[in-house]
Amino acid sequence: MVNLGFFAMPLHPKERVYRDVMKDNREAIILADQLGYTEAWIGEHQTSIAEPISDPYLFLATVIHATKNIRFGTAVLNLPYHHPVKLGMQIAMFDQLSGGRTLVGIGPGGLVSDLEIFDIDNEKSYDMMIECMDVMQILWTQDAPIHYQGNFWSVSLEKFLEDGIGVGRLPKPLQKPYPPIAYAMRSPKSGASKLLAERNWIPISGNFVPSGFVKSQWDDYCNQRENFSRRPDPENWRAGRSILITKSNSEADEYLSKKEGGFRHYFHYLRTVEVKRNMMDATFEEREAVVTSKVNEALEDQVIAGDANTVLEKLVAFREEVGPFGTLLMTGHDWDDRELWIDSMKALSNVVMPRLSQHASATDPTF
Repeated sequence: MVNLGFFAMPLHPKERVYRDVMKDNREAIILADQLGYTEAWIGEHQTSIAEPISDPYLFLATVIHATKNIRFGTAVLNLPYHHPVKLGMQIAMFDQLSGGRTLVGIGPGGLVSDLEIFDIDNEKSYDMMIECMDVMQILWTQDAPIHYQGNFWSVSLEKFLEDGIGVGRLPKPLQKPYPPIAYAMRSPKSGASKLLAERNWIPISGNFVPSGFVKSQWDDYCNQRENFSRRPDPENWRAGRSILITKSNSEADEYLSKKEGGFRHYFHYLRTVEVKRNMMDATFEEREAVVTSKVNEALEDQVIAGDANTVLEKLVAFREEVGPFGTLLMTGHDWDDRELWIDSMKALSNVVMPRLSQHASATDPTF
């Protein structure tokens, strides 16, 4: 069986009204829950009005009581920007409020303007992420006395304690020992695979990387699991793709060709940020030429669009190419055509996914 999840950075045109953007994303998550999507992942950024969710748990708290079963993930919390005590207690509280429906997706932070405003050295951000996670795990599993001296944070609770009235006891998550941890991979191979395999974290392959990268990520993860004498766990692997189901293939082609369409805007934003980071000294014209080429590549390789039968065929081919992921994460795009996107979400859940799951059950390898 292949589960279906929802993943949104979220990313919208900068001209859109902030409140309307949040309303659309709330409605998308509520709809996903009604349609049987198993999880919804929301990202975090501080310095881009195009990615305007600055606190994913605050946002997700607004849909806890409007949903029944869907689990709530962060993709990702940029840990270097947070004090581990404050964030750890926030996650514990959210897990209690949500009835144990919390998933914690983490990362070191990738948007350069976010790193700049927090004055974070990019060379240290990965180590900061690991240390922040280590501290939170201590807080979720231990009570005072606590003493931790790290390279970036010092956490101590040893002196003012009164256990008889609860002082020194820290709020704990509902899930034991703590909610599942996930890490979103971008590169085809990196130290992330070893980290995921060693710590039993959930691997997420992003929707905005080439399918060849996704395959390499799975292969590398499997090798790392074997190095730790652990079986690969495809049921935990999430793989994302931008998906649009339309009434006809021609309708999908028309939407893809739109100069200001949602897919083109999405990948233009991502590639512009990527190219600017890698070509800081280039002129605007030089960068834009590279961006245009990369956007066209993304629309060809990272978008699955068409009528229901075509999308099913493409998803089967994608999964056969990259590996047996247990959850498909449908990317949440801007609702520039509200009914089009709502109908697509419904068709993916009701028409395509049952057939994809049936195919997976018949063909998946045994690990």
